[in-house]
Amino acid sequence: KHPLYRYLTEQSPFPGEVEWNFQKYLVDRSGNVVARYHHRTKPLADEIVQGIETALAKQ
Repeated sequence: KHPLYRYLTEQSPFPGEVEWNFQKYLVDRSGNVVARYHHRTKPLADEIVQGIETALAKQ
């Protein structure tokens, strides 16, 4: 497995295999996984946009 894939599926706070090609992860500026979104969640869904805005607001 690629190291990033291994980290996302085994060592992040949201472990588990990727369910489908469009599984989404939100990674903050420090490289921490702060959210994992279902593959059916649209990229511009409110929960994703809010998650990104919250992550960007943190220093």
